[in-house]
Amino acid sequence: MPAFDRLDPLSLDDLLSPDEVAVRDSVRTMLAQQVQPDVAEWFEAGKVPAPRELFREFGKLGLLGMHLEGYTLPGMSSVDYGLACAELEACDSGIRSMVSVQGSLAMYAIWRWASEEEKQRWLPGMGAGEIVGCFGLTEPDHGSDPGRMRTTARRDGGDWVLDGTKMWISNGTFADVAVVWAQTDEGIRGFAVPTDSPGFSAREIKHKMSLRASATAELILEGVRLPDSARFPEVRGLKGPLSCLTEARYGIVWGSMGAARSSYEAALDYARTREQFGRPIGGFQLTQAKLADMCLELHKGLLLALHLGRRKDDVGLTTEQVSFGKLNNVREALEICRTSRTILGANGISLEYPVIRHMNNLESVLTYEGTVEMHQLILGQALTGQNAFS
Repeated sequence: MPAFDRLDPLSLDDLLSPDEVAVRDSVRTMLAQQVQPDVAEWFEAGKVPAPRELFREFGKLGLLGMHLEGYTLPGMSSVDYGLACAELEACDSGIRSMVSVQGSLAMYAIWRWASEEEKQRWLPGMGAGEIVGCFGLTEPDHGSDPGRMRTTARRDGGDWVLDGTKMWISNGTFADVAVVWAQTDEGIRGFAVPTDSPGFSAREIKHKMSLRASATAELILEGVRLPDSARFPEVRGLKGPLSCLTEARYGIVWGSMGAARSSYEAALDYARTREQFGRPIGGFQLTQAKLADMCLELHKGLLLALHLGRRKDDVGLTTEQVSFGKLNNVREALEICRTSRTILGANGISLEYPVIRHMNNLESVLTYEGTVEMHQLILGQALTGQNAFS
């Protein structure tokens, strides 16, 4: 019989192909060398010193839009992408957000909905990390209810003129292109907006206590004039932006388990070495109960992520299935981090350990890409057939 592995108690590695293990390990190695040694300092300082350089490194590894095909993009599987998200968020949620906003929001929106001209213009450079994108949907007064957004786009001859404000936009301070959703006479439409357009500006959001190793911006559009080619030609209404959110939510299903794993492993190592009352605290029943419960939820969450990834590759996922994964895994990841903090005691609030950083970050992950309540109502409507959103 094989020996029990405390870090892989269900032998989940046996469910992965050699190529999938290689993808996971290559991402883990790159992060260990280039990000992990400094990420706590970046979190404390509230900024990544050279984000565009980091994007180029991600591009060299093939992480940006890795699950998309064509336009020099890797076209890898959903499971490959999920494994990469888990490693990125085991490093830091802000780092995973940089990658997922680029690939699953900005790039996916252009790849799925933009004209061929715009795809050729943006996607190869974005995949290489030479061009950075952001995604403008949320507004100061409209987060969970994007259908009431106030940003507008109006025709002016052959052009479009955009006015409005977008809020909480990752990568926004240094992006080259912003995917912006706006109200028009034809319903909600999407646009690929070069950020050097006259009238476009981005203001950094400061004083965050979460996702500090990630730039967050307010986007301001004041009479931004675009050619008609910048408009996404076919999609109207919320179908466009919500399809992008579904892609991003899938990455969160995996990513949140990366943060949970990092915190759990820190707590497990601490419990085996920290001594109180003459022995390691891992020898006390209450600590063992905490570790056992954390281990259960972590590996159930990983099984759920893997199941959704396999199904996404085989037949696709429903919106409700993605909500199932996002709701469960982020809630459980946050609870794992909070419990890990109790095991570390006072050391749990120190950036010498990753736990408080993951815990703070997951408070944002719990809210973005759909709050707990939104995912509960998505599932509730699917279960009962009744719309309780309003």
